[in-house]
Amino acid sequence: MHDIELRQYDIRTDLALEAKEMALSGGDGRIGGITTETVTEDGITITRMSVDNEEGAKAIGKMVGRYVTIEVPGLRNRDTELQDRVAEVFAREFEAFLDRIGVSRSAKTLIVGLGNWNVTADALGPLVVENTLVTRHLFELMPDQVAPGYRPVSAVAPGVLGITGIESSDIVFGIASQIKPDLIIAIDALASKAVERVNTTIQIADTGIHPGSGIGNKRKGLTREILGVPVIAIGVPTVVYASTIVNNCIELMAEHFRKQTDNAGPILGMLHSISNEERLQLVKEVLQPMGHDLLVTPKEVDSFIEDIANIIASGLNAALHDAVTMENTGAYTR
Repeated sequence: MHDIELRQYDIRTDLALEAKEMALSGGDGRIGGITTETVTEDGITITRMSVDNEEGAKAIGKMVGRYVTIEVPGLRNRDTELQDRVAEVFAREFEAFLDRIGVSRSAKTLIVGLGNWNVTADALGPLVVENTLVTRHLFELMPDQVAPGYRPVSAVAPGVLGITGIESSDIVFGIASQIKPDLIIAIDALASKAVERVNTTIQIADTGIHPGSGIGNKRKGLTREILGVPVIAIGVPTVVYASTIVNNCIELMAEHFRKQTDNAGPILGMLHSISNEERLQLVKEVLQPMGHDLLVTPKEVDSFIEDIANIIASGLNAALHDAVTMENTGAYTR
C-alpha cells in the first residue's frame, strides 16, 4: 500500500477563529493555552481570543497573541446604518488594541495596504489606503497649523511581488527605516473556510501578517521581529476555496435527506458518517490534482470590497485621531 501525503490537502484559513473551530472539532472540546470571550451587539458578533502560550499556538496553527473577530452577516444587505455601527465597533476594538500594546496618542503610524489593486478580491489594502486620513506631511511641513487631536499618519500600498519584483516586507522595511514609525498597521484580504464569513468578517491581530498564507502562497512576513515596531494586522476574508463550497453543498444535501427520510445513511454512504473536516479533506483530495480547487469570490465583490474598505478606513480614522469622530469621519481620497 502506498503512503499518501496529506499535508497538501490541509485546510487553509487566515482566521484564528476558524482555526480554533477546526481544532475543537477534532478533539475533546478543550484547547489549553487559549481563552475566548464572545459578545453580541445587535447583529454584530465580537469574539476576542487570546493565544497565551505555545501549546495553544501549536493546537490551532497560529502565533501567540490576541485576535479579535467581528462577524456581521447583515453586511451582505448593504445596510448603511449597519455599516456605520460596524465602523464604530471596529474603531472601539482597534483602540483597545492600541491601549493594550502601549501605543501613545501621538505615536507615528504607518498604514500598509497589502494586495493587488488590479484584482478586485485582493484590492482591500489599497482601497483602505485611498480612504485613510494621512497627516504626516502636515506635521513635517506645517506643524504649527496642525490642530490638536491628530497624530502623524502615513500610508502606502506597496503592490505585490509579481508587479514590483520586490517582497512587500522589504519595501515596508525600507520605508520604516527612513520614517521610523512607532506602529505599523497592515491590511490585507484573507481566505476563509466558510462561505458565510466571506465579505462579512473583520479580523484584528497583534501578531503581524504573512501575505498570501491563506492561499498557500506564503511570503515574507510583516512582523515586529522583522520591522522592529509593533505590527497590527487587519484582514477581511474575500475568497473561499471551491472545495469548501462543494463540502458545504454536501452538508446541506445531507441535512435535507435527514429531514426527508430515515435512510439518509444508505443514500450518502461514507459521507454520512465522517466528520465535516474529514469530508472537506476528501473533497480537496479529489479536486486539487485536477486543478479544480479554485479560489472563488462572490459576484458582488466589487460593491462589497468598496463597502468593507470604507468601514475599515472610517474606523481607523476615528481610532487614530481623537479629533475625528464617527459623525465626521468617512472617505478621504487624496
